[in-house]
Amino acid sequence: MLIATLIAADQLEKGELSSAADRLADAGARIEQIGQIIDGKAGDIICEGEITALREALPIDEAAIDFVLQPAEAREKKLLISDMDSTMITVECIDELAGYAGIKDQIAEITERAMLGELDFEEALRGRVALLAGLDISAIDRCLDEKVQIMPGAKTLVRTMAARGAKTILVSGGFTRFAEPVARDIGFDSSEANILEEQGSHLTGKLAGSVVDAQRKAELLRQSAQSQGLSLGQCMAVGDGANDIPMIALAGTGVAYRAKPKAAAAADVAIKHNDLSALLYIQGIGADKWEAK
Repeated sequence: MLIATLIAADQLEKGELSSAADRLADAGARIEQIGQIIDGKAGDIICEGEITALREALPIDEAAIDFVLQPAEAREKKLLISDMDSTMITVECIDELAGYAGIKDQIAEITERAMLGELDFEEALRGRVALLAGLDISAIDRCLDEKVQIMPGAKTLVRTMAARGAKTILVSGGFTRFAEPVARDIGFDSSEANILEEQGSHLTGKLAGSVVDAQRKAELLRQSAQSQGLSLGQCMAVGDGANDIPMIALAGTGVAYRAKPKAAAAADVAIKHNDLSALLYIQGIGADKWEAK
């Protein structure tokens, strides 16, 4: 059994839900039930069929609607693991931090290529960090205060899942100096990121310890699921860049959130039009059950 969920950026109409059901049926689905529209913007279609073929029948590109098709089993997840930069926050921290050194454009170009999967992640990260050598660490706090903004829907998503018993983990190819306060603010149980090496009041341009790369993100998901006694099917992973692909591919529900093309192609779910609260609708959790921001 499968569940197709439509989430509109604005208002979902009954006709749009019915039209989606017709398109699924044309692609070979047996429609079991068309649900009610929840909160004026989300609705489910319960059906049976071959999931890959049915995913190709939608999304509805002409409308601001996100479409998700997933197995009905383990719909509500018990572990959430998410990337930070451009996923749980609206910026890339290293790019914004580079602005205080006067080299934002130079570093942002490298970041973009790394997230597109055009560069080796660790090599690109160490190269960018080296360019920050000598930067006063007070710039980190300034960056947090002036540039870092929480992504819409992030607090609602994480706090609601946590209140319902899910484990929540923030994992970042960025830096602990940002990930730790961001995780506390949003409400994650824990966080893991890279450590910027400091000497006195300045950055050395080096990292301390091993790098949190794509493989480490996937490994952390696997280890966390095992420690919680969960199957990977009970886990949701969220990210936007190439270094999130192994984690996204491993999770029962891999979500590409406003993502780069390679990450979107690897994901079970691609959210383009809605904020992160859409990830509650796809778990069958309406707004009446959400935790306050």
